[in-house]
Amino acid sequence: MFGAISQGTTTIHNFLRADDCLATVAAFKALGTRITDDGETITVEGRDWQFQAAETPIDIGNSGTTIRLVSGILADSSFSTTLFGDASITKRPMGRVMTPLTMMGVTCSGRAGSEFPPITITGAETLQPLKYHLPVASAQVKSACLFAALQAAGTSEIIEKEPTRNHTEEMIRQFGGEITTEGNKITLTGPQHLQGQTVHVPGDISSAAFFLVAAAVTSNSQITLRQVGLNPTRTGILEVLKAMGADFEVKETDPNNQLGDITIRSSRLSSTTIGGSLIPRLIDELPIIALLATQAQGTTVIKDAEELKVKETNRIDAVAEELTKLGADIQPTEDGLIITGPTPLHGGKVASRGDHRIGMMLAVAALLAQDPVELSQSEAVSVSYPHFFEDLAALLPEVSL
Repeated sequence: MFGAISQGTTTIHNFLRADDCLATVAAFKALGTRITDDGETITVEGRDWQFQAAETPIDIGNSGTTIRLVSGILADSSFSTTLFGDASITKRPMGRVMTPLTMMGVTCSGRAGSEFPPITITGAETLQPLKYHLPVASAQVKSACLFAALQAAGTSEIIEKEPTRNHTEEMIRQFGGEITTEGNKITLTGPQHLQGQTVHVPGDISSAAFFLVAAAVTSNSQITLRQVGLNPTRTGILEVLKAMGADFEVKETDPNNQLGDITIRSSRLSSTTIGGSLIPRLIDELPIIALLATQAQGTTVIKDAEELKVKETNRIDAVAEELTKLGADIQPTEDGLIITGPTPLHGGKVASRGDHRIGMMLAVAALLAQDPVELSQSEAVSVSYPHFFEDLAALLPEVSL
């Protein structure tokens, strides 16, 4: 996305060729961006915000990030664009993005007058700066607003409910833009023109979390995960592991780029309470944290996590129902989960429900089960981690996955 909106060429190393990322590539190609992939790197020829109208509606697949952020990027376009996706995308609320964009002069419409996709974005005749208090702690909504604000003439102020992952703010600076953050308030003045860069993508801590938990809850285990991104707005999983007594250490290998190696071993775990400002820093890791809690001594409480209801599935219900099938003592609440452990898990038939993170969590749960676990809809993991099962099997050659 940053390469497409910038001037000049952006080269991306360590690009994740997962479904969500490939859907993003296809979306920007449909908007007239030249993007090439030589198998090693992705090269993006920037459009400096000057996109072409797509000939047909753009399919963003399963990617909530793509549909929300692209909406902000198209805020100042001179044409209309319709964005649609798979069955789960049709249930993702877009009003949280449509409301601030409409305040800026963008015309937004959802399916049959609703806030749900497909949505159509028509750029504003004159894009106005934004002063907005985000009603939800969502990095996706914040980023959509920031992309729009970069194009508006004047100063925009966006105030977060809770600080969320700040990759967008950091990349604005990396691509030569100006943005300031003071507490929960983010300020930028537009319009801004960014410059193409060379980008090295770090290992994703959300994907690493599955292996961190797998090592912590299985006996005689030790794993080192190398070159993992350690952005402080994303490392909530490490704080939870520490609070639960996990045996691990982090070795920073490149502090300037927030990279490091994480080594973790089999651990004796105790319960904890997870909530408040920590939730936005580990929202995507909560399904695997729930599994971690099933093996901890005592009762773990996850609260303030209402956002789990509007992910690829209602993850609160999905986690509780699927892990209960395997014998976990886990109860859903309005805003989270209550998990009592340690609980031996048994075999059974479970389903990802089309949610990549639920599928990967259940695959790790199968390592603990005393009998076989049959996972349906396992193909969902390709959304974010196409080679997950191969990587897990490589660590556990005696296990059939």
